[in-house]
Formats: sequence, C-alpha cells, structure tokens
Amino acid sequence: MKIAIITSRFNTEVTSGLKRGAYAHLAEKGVDQSAIDEFDAPGAFEIPLLAQKLAKTKKYAGVVCLGCVIKGDTAHFEFISLGATVGLMQAMLTTETPITFGILTTYTDEQAEIRSRDNSENKGREAAAACLEAIETIRKIEGY
Repeated sequence: MKIAIITSRFNTEVTSGLKRGAYAHLAEKGVDQSAIDEFDAPGAFEIPLLAQKLAKTKKYAGVVCLGCVIKGDTAHFEFISLGATVGLMQAMLTTETPITFGILTTYTDEQAEIRSRDNSENKGREAAAACLEAIETIRKIEGY
C-alpha cells in the first residue's frame, strides 16, 4: 500500500509540523516510510488538483493533504478555504480514493501553531488516521 502526502509550501512553519504528525501516525500504524511519496504544493488552493492527479494514477491507496490558511484582513481566506475544501471533496468523489483534509483554516497564527504541534492533537496525524481508516473501510466494502 502506497500513500501520497501533499504539503503546501505556504506557512511552512505550520505545515512542516503537520507533515511530521502525519509521518508519525503512519509509522505507528506500520506504514513503512518507503511506501510514502511526498509532494509539495505552492499553496492550499493548488492541493486539490495535485491530489486528483495523484489519485488518478492508481498508484496510491490514499492521499493525505496538508496545508494552512490563516485569516487576514481580506476575503482571500474564505475563497481559498472554500476552494480547497470543495476541490478535495470533488477529487475524492471523482477518483473514489481517500483524499483527506489536513488543511488548517484558522483565525490566528497561534491557533495554527497549536494544531501543528508534535502531540496527539496534531491535525496532520488526524488526516493520516482518517486516510488509513477510509482505506480499510473501502477494502472491507470491496471484499479484500
């Protein structure tokens, strides 16, 4: 089983923490690091396209998407957050591949930092956990 992880290069101080959390969870569940392929995205808005392309290759049982959008003074936050959310959902449904949402959408830098710390509350860990659980459930449904 191969897993793809896409990480936004925007807000790297936060997204690198999310990535560490995802890797930690996958390792705890027995996923060998050699079974994980890592990809970068410029920002959260580009993640859905990359996730869909990766899922369409059929090389990956699931795709974990990690990013961070922090509210500023303009409507940019709302558009990027909504676009990424709907885009990932659409990509997942189109490809029938688990594509999990580990994109933080916070109001402050502090909220983002808290959610990307190296602890059990890390949202990258949660995205990796959701991906593995969805893969397992799909395998049960499909009978293998």
